[in-house]
Amino acid sequence: MSKQHVIYKVQPDSIAAEMEIEAGDILVSINGKEIEDVFDYHFYVNDTFLDVVIRKADGEEWELEIEKEFDEDLGIEFENGLMDDYKSCTNKCMFCFIDQMPPGMRETLYFKDDDSRLSFLQGNYITLTNMKDKDLERIIQYKLAPINISVHTTNPELRCKMLHNRFAGEALKKIDRLYEAGIQMNGQIVLCKGENDGEELERTLSDLSKYLPYMESLSVVPVGLTKYRDGLYPLEPFTREDAIEVIRTIEKWQNICMEEHDMHFVQASDEWYLLAGLPLPEEERYDGYIQLENGVGMLRLLITEFQDALEEYRQDAEMKAEAMEYLEECGGHHKVTIATGRLAAPFIKKLADDFMAEFPGYEVEVVDIRNDFFGERITVSGLITAQDMVAQLKDKELGNAVAIPCNMLRMGESVFLDDMTVEEVENALQVSLLIVKSSGQALLEGMLGCELEEEEEYE
Repeated sequence: MSKQHVIYKVQPDSIAAEMEIEAGDILVSINGKEIEDVFDYHFYVNDTFLDVVIRKADGEEWELEIEKEFDEDLGIEFENGLMDDYKSCTNKCMFCFIDQMPPGMRETLYFKDDDSRLSFLQGNYITLTNMKDKDLERIIQYKLAPINISVHTTNPELRCKMLHNRFAGEALKKIDRLYEAGIQMNGQIVLCKGENDGEELERTLSDLSKYLPYMESLSVVPVGLTKYRDGLYPLEPFTREDAIEVIRTIEKWQNICMEEHDMHFVQASDEWYLLAGLPLPEEERYDGYIQLENGVGMLRLLITEFQDALEEYRQDAEMKAEAMEYLEECGGHHKVTIATGRLAAPFIKKLADDFMAEFPGYEVEVVDIRNDFFGERITVSGLITAQDMVAQLKDKELGNAVAIPCNMLRMGESVFLDDMTVEEVENALQVSLLIVKSSGQALLEGMLGCELEEEEEYE
């Protein structure tokens, strides 16, 4: 039986609207081909001449002949972005963060995805263990790229152990097929102490460097350990000495790859440098910040963007005058409290000092929120709950507003990880929240007390 792809929305003034396609109609086929999912749809809809079959609500089928520009969309949306069911993860990884979450949270937080299609649509990293040969061939046929791969180790036996899947080592061969087909890839290693570090990390970096230039980047991140690990594989946190050794190994391979391929390729996430007590790398070493979503270079980019934005204010007399005029309206003093994770707090405090030196009368207090919910080893802002933030801020003099990074909120919504809303937090603290987007310019505006534009969504 063919899949029923119900049209959720039709864009005004689109080709679909002109052809009188409506929400609730069913897409049956394009050019005689049944559509399996969103990738089939985008592949076939690119043609300049389309034969589209639509089934109306009364069961009548319309065959529509459409002539359009190449790559021009029809203007229809589907309720399910994949146009198919999501594939859940079949692994039982020793480092899985979802297994380390407490009970009682919203159901969607416990879903483990390992769907190759989400790698292209949302940038998710996949293990390849869920990928069938047919899926692999479609990626190659449609030239979908880049694909983000959770490699962790190139030792087949160790990979089977780490993913707790007897097929995990065999799945590595799919990287060879992608490389042979010239498909761009990004890699990820979640490093676990005593498992895939040391000599095993050396082996993995050596093996994966052979896939350059099609494997464009590789991040190495430390395993995240919450306090909810009862019954899980015993893992220990990395020490400062461990972090220094990891950075030494990574920077050695950066030099090798730079000499042979003119790119650094492998990157250490920011946490390694903070744990090691070493300065962040300079901007050039991040190869254009390919691995930002894995926490690689986020702090360096934030610092660079903030300093550029501050310099722009220095040189723009009108902008600075507006800031000082607003300060006068506030009675000559304006305070913003920035709540963030312990990882970024020291860097943001330094930026706040630079800001206050430039703008007398503006006060910025940076508060690093201790993660009592997941445990103190979790230091990133994106895993801070509203309840922890409220508990640690409620007795402080917060000033005119509290600024928080947008990654504390569910994407596209004003809801925290523990389901408290922005409004509930504002009521609890009796102060407005400023949602600061992930850029240095936005951070500067947050310190000035500027709200984001209304049309901006939380990210």
